[in-house]
Amino acid sequence: MTAPASLLTSDTPEDRSRMPLSRRSVAAAVVCLLAVGVPALGAAPVLALPARPAAAPRPAQAEPTPVPEPAPAPESAPAPESAPAPESAPAPESAPAPEPTPVPAPDPASSVPAPATVTVTGEGSASAPPDLAVVGAGVETSAKTSQSALDAQNQAAAALLAAVRAQGVAERDIHTRSVTLTPLHDYTDGAPRLTGYQAAQSFTVTVREVVRTGAVLQAVTDAAGAAARVDSVVFDVSDPAPLQARAREAAHADAHAKAEQYARLSGRHLGALVSLSEDASSYPRPVPPSGETSGAGTGAVPVAPGEIRAGATVTAVYALD
Repeated sequence: MTAPASLLTSDTPEDRSRMPLSRRSVAAAVVCLLAVGVPALGAAPVLALPARPAAAPRPAQAEPTPVPEPAPAPESAPAPESAPAPESAPAPESAPAPEPTPVPAPDPASSVPAPATVTVTGEGSASAPPDLAVVGAGVETSAKTSQSALDAQNQAAAALLAAVRAQGVAERDIHTRSVTLTPLHDYTDGAPRLTGYQAAQSFTVTVREVVRTGAVLQAVTDAAGAAARVDSVVFDVSDPAPLQARAREAAHADAHAKAEQYARLSGRHLGALVSLSEDASSYPRPVPPSGETSGAGTGAVPVAPGEIRAGATVTAVYALD
């Protein structure tokens, strides 16, 4: 027996909304109806199927909020054109490398040993009696006032010069070295106290007749009295060149004699002079007196002129044959 189609399907809108039953569920329902008896086809009952719960309505989706389109970016100002880079100066051309200096070939003569030489030092001196004397003399006075001191000094200096001229000293041989005026102070109580003034004048007197040196000194002290001052007496030669030449000759002779001696001791002969140099030479200077004195008669100051000596030192190199 075939179940009516109405039992299997339903054309109502509600049934259409329902989901179709499975084929197994429909078969089971048909079997049940056949067991209890099915009325005639004309009054066939409608199989009531359990209603399927309606599906919950889906929540309405909110319309998306329109996103505003971004405003167009303002057009950027055109970048300024960069100034053209200055052209770099051309690099200087490098100087050509210097050509190597050719090395000279060794000279066969350079391998020959140097000739034998001898080096010696010679010393020499020469002496002579002085032919002039240089006297340092002057006057010195003191007074309460500066003018009084100067007046006294002028008077004493005039007397000294007159006495020197009277001894035959020429004007060209008399020179004023200094004139001074100095205040005098007393420091007894600690604080300086002006007590007066001192005036002085000094001279250089060249006596070209050495034998008259003592007489000149005596004349100075006699003329200036207590104001007279004698600072120094130096004997010398007017022309030192001849004396120095003799000292060099003696130094050269001494060096040659030493070289000859060394050559003989070495079993060689003294050869030519290779080099000669002067190491030092001493200017003529006074030699301490031997005790003899000289003067110009009665009343003269005794003096001892002594001698003037010059020295020289040389270095000589001689070849040895």
